[in-house]
Amino acid sequence: MKENSAYIPIFNELSCCVIIPTYNNQKTLKRVLDGVLEYTENLLVINDGSTDKTSSILANYPQIHTIHFKENRGKGNALKKGFQEAGKLGFKYVITLDSDGQHYPKDLPKFIEELQQPHEKPLLIIGARQMDSPGVPQGNSFGNVFSSWWVYIETGYNLKDTQCGFRLYPLEIVNKIKLFTPKFEFEIEIMVKSAWRGVELKNIPIDVLYDPQERVTHFRPVIDITRITLLNIWFVFVSFFFVKPARKLKEIRQKGGKRFWREDILKIQERPFQKAKAVALGIFIGISPFWGLQSLIVFFAAEYFKLNKVLAFFASNVSIPPMIPFLLYFSYQFGAIILGNEPDASLNIENIESAFDILMGVKQYLIGSFALAAVSAIVLGALFFLIFSLFSKKNPTDA
Repeated sequence: MKENSAYIPIFNELSCCVIIPTYNNQKTLKRVLDGVLEYTENLLVINDGSTDKTSSILANYPQIHTIHFKENRGKGNALKKGFQEAGKLGFKYVITLDSDGQHYPKDLPKFIEELQQPHEKPLLIIGARQMDSPGVPQGNSFGNVFSSWWVYIETGYNLKDTQCGFRLYPLEIVNKIKLFTPKFEFEIEIMVKSAWRGVELKNIPIDVLYDPQERVTHFRPVIDITRITLLNIWFVFVSFFFVKPARKLKEIRQKGGKRFWREDILKIQERPFQKAKAVALGIFIGISPFWGLQSLIVFFAAEYFKLNKVLAFFASNVSIPPMIPFLLYFSYQFGAIILGNEPDASLNIENIESAFDILMGVKQYLIGSFALAAVSAIVLGALFFLIFSLFSKKNPTDA
């Protein structure tokens, strides 16, 4: 207890408090409150319309700042109210954790110690759970991987855990953000919008406990996952058509058009291998049977793999209309070789006797198309690597 109490003045110096939203977690609430109070008395609890003994438990803690909702309004609304109240009380940072017992208050010092380190940007810290630990529901692990992928596409931050509710927020920034979502998707909304405003997202490892005897979860897999997915789809749209273009316009103004074109579009300074990978990616997607979607797919893929979008896009145009008949023909022949069929110079309609024959022909084409795409990507990628390497020797700025 004495060792933990050493953090009480540190919380005060950093103007940091802890916020706990709670809804019908009477079995674990007291243990969580007692654990937090060992480290700080700067504690706000939002009772989100609980119908169990939550109010009675909180009545035994007069030193805790409590807010009671008459009806359940959702975790997002509870956190928003807590952030607003913490701002009125003069706090600059808030740490949030859940009241269902899955988070250990003993991990609070990890957030404080990370906050004390020098950082160029404001920091939003998300606890990273060990999702392969015993007792962690498999659905949680899959959902977390899926969510992390979305967040990477939207913000560029490659996080191991994006769904954990054990977090530290820079209050002065998040209280200025317009937030709309009322429930579990709120934690995705506030994280993505914070990143768009220049906040650094960072994971730190924490312990987690999923005790089926005590833990009460209010997460509704179908409804809440649907809400989160729809939110992410909207964020991807906003990110690619508004946030990122706005950033690029700002960079153009700062660097000047000519320098921006060379460094950010053509990426003259890139190494030959990186350029060759962009060409290989474009060739693969251009030849693959993604008709009508090649440009969209190559753009997202280049963004995901951090490759030169211009090179990848131009390479994907290998499937321009004059080339389509040749791609179809060679794809079909590649498929015949792979499947052990007799290559035909052309598709003979007279040989088609049933819908099954059509399906087999389509199967042969699809297999051959992906095979041709892979072989062409490797061969042309290697060829362009040699070309870029030769130019790199002539122009040292490419190295």
